Amino acid sequence: MASHTATDFTWLEWPFLNDAHRRLALELDAWCQRHLHDLQEKDLYAACRELVARLGQGGWLRYCVTSGEQAEFGGQHPELDSRSLCIIRETLARHGALADFVFAMQGLGSGAISLAGSDAQKAAYLPAVAEGRKIAAFALSEPEAGSDVGALSCSAQLLADGETYALNGVKTWISNGGLADFYCVFARTQADAGSRGITAFIVDAQTPGLVIDEVIDVMSPHPLASLRFDNCRIHKSQMLGELNQGFKLAMRTLDIFRCSVAAASIGFARRAMQEGLVHARQRKMFGQTLADFQLTQAAFGDMATAIDQSALLTYRAAWVRDVQKRPSTGETAMAKMAATESAQQVIDRALQMFGGKGVVHGHILERLYRDIRSLRIYEGATEVQKLIISRQLMSKDLAQAYEPL
Repeated sequence: MASHTATDFTWLEWPFLNDAHRRLALELDAWCQRHLHDLQEKDLYAACRELVARLGQGGWLRYCVTSGEQAEFGGQHPELDSRSLCIIRETLARHGALADFVFAMQGLGSGAISLAGSDAQKAAYLPAVAEGRKIAAFALSEPEAGSDVGALSCSAQLLADGETYALNGVKTWISNGGLADFYCVFARTQADAGSRGITAFIVDAQTPGLVIDEVIDVMSPHPLASLRFDNCRIHKSQMLGELNQGFKLAMRTLDIFRCSVAAASIGFARRAMQEGLVHARQRKMFGQTLADFQLTQAAFGDMATAIDQSALLTYRAAWVRDVQKRPSTGETAMAKMAATESAQQVIDRALQMFGGKGVVHGHILERLYRDIRSLRIYEGATEVQKLIISRQLMSKDLAQAYEPL
């Protein structure tokens, strides 16, 4: 488990956060120290199911979903609160990558339902997600449609009865693939319409015609698979949102949870720096400690600055969405790019301090080194974030903020 000092939580004093967020961070950190240290991860799928159950019982998954006006859907807030999502992911990531993954996928996998689901759909899925009784998944990517979402080819054809859609095609890189109880699937409902011909559907895992095509083994283990739809028939009542509006829904969902990816990166980086500080103070060499060398001190100066820069960008982006109530696409892209890239550098530098021990399989820095790498790719690779930022700068509204006086 991570060691903690009184200075670990000074970022909670920043004006982007309120007292409820500050309590959330401290309470979750204490809960993690009590409830995550004994988890066995040898059986990956069993560990994920156990984490879903623990997080649900702890009440933390309530932050993944909306509550509805009468709190009938199980959420903590009437709308998803970006700052709470970021705080939870940063805290969980600092304690364990798999716990962060489980929380994130419960949110991302059900996010489209929170945003656009009917009351009946919300009632059927969101309380179960919040309580840890159902595991969610987000099925967007395809073999030939990753960053270019408009190129997806998985199709949903309305049959002659006017009540049933037939899904055909393949989805890949689907987190919780083979583990989830349901998938929010984005499929083409209008040919040759690009991003304007995509619709979202809720597909239960036991639906005939839905097959786990391939389990994908990656460097930071988590449930990941390809799905195949072979004439998979679903009732039109499982459509999410409006016909041919699925691309917008997918982007709205990603915009919310992309900011939390940045927060998870910060959690990984904080853990790496904490481990490095403890090690540097204890490691004896050449008659002094590693921490006594100026090169080491300079490295920690760079690490701490990079972490704070990333955190300021991240919580600024979340604040823009929560408080200013406006799209934070540009701010979120900056946060995601800066946090994931700098976390990779922080973890690499901390690992270097451990020498050979840092690359031994199972060492905390070796695990963090593997854990951080995929965050620079999923939910929009760094290169895509640069394009998003550039396009936002060229748009009229944001460009005005940078015009000379």
